[in-house]
Amino acid sequence: MTNHTGGAQTATATSSRPARGRNRSRAQSRWAMSIALLALPVLVYGAFMLYPIGRVITLSFYKWDGLGVGTWAGFNNYVTTFTDPRLLDAFWHALVLIIFYAVFPLIIGLVLATLLTRSSVRGLGFFRTVVFLPQVIAMVVLAISWREIYAPDGLLNRVLRAIGLGGLARPWLGDYSTALIAVGLIGTWVSTGLVTVLLMSGIARIPREYYEAAMLDGAGWFRRFWSVTIPSVRGEILVSLTLTVIAALKTFDLVYMTTSGGPGTSTTVPSYEVYNQAFRLGQVGTASSLAVVLTLVIFLINLTINLWGEKNQ
Repeated sequence: MTNHTGGAQTATATSSRPARGRNRSRAQSRWAMSIALLALPVLVYGAFMLYPIGRVITLSFYKWDGLGVGTWAGFNNYVTTFTDPRLLDAFWHALVLIIFYAVFPLIIGLVLATLLTRSSVRGLGFFRTVVFLPQVIAMVVLAISWREIYAPDGLLNRVLRAIGLGGLARPWLGDYSTALIAVGLIGTWVSTGLVTVLLMSGIARIPREYYEAAMLDGAGWFRRFWSVTIPSVRGEILVSLTLTVIAALKTFDLVYMTTSGGPGTSTTVPSYEVYNQAFRLGQVGTASSLAVVLTLVIFLINLTINLWGEKNQ
């Protein structure tokens, strides 16, 4: 009896070893397959994303005109980035544009999305298409159109003269006091459609029972808006802020096509200065350091927005 039992246990142990071996072999095969599948995307990402970033960081420590041999400059390019008045003005202008690209569109978008979604308005699909249109049209086309509107004999000045406000007419993009505001208002017009569509999709998912319960508690329209609508679309607000802040900080084509940073330096922004320093002034090292700083600023601002959103969830 004992020999029989011992033999059975030996047979069981012997048969389990190949099973464990097969399982281990399958696990190793799956692991190898996962590595193989990830290898190509990682290589592509490294070639087209990480290598250019590393190259820019390297160039930021050299003085190079883009043609000859570069010389080691240490942190001199970064010192220039933080001390050159023109470059400091560029960052200040970018912060001002955040108000026009992100804050104003968010306020306007919240009001429009609430009114349109919570009212019985026909043709909402058509409205979404119209307000989203600036996101579809190339920025170069929009910039040329708005440059004509802002021209001394453009549509805006003609309307002002027609209604008796000719004293306000001016070359809006050529005036030191109005150029940055004029560019910012174009950004507001472009971003409002995107923000409104995002918020409309969020507001449409809010159950009507929430509003009805708030009305039963005596909440007015503003209280319902503040206590029901805004908390319910916090995710959409964060997405909107992230997209519009990035758009404000990296805007280039709009400035290039409308003012080229002028008049003087009144509308220059970091992205335009990267181009200006590298391709017009031949200061590739300074342009690279400016690009690195701009990238870090964009990363930190968006990290702050997302951390704030997670904290208030």
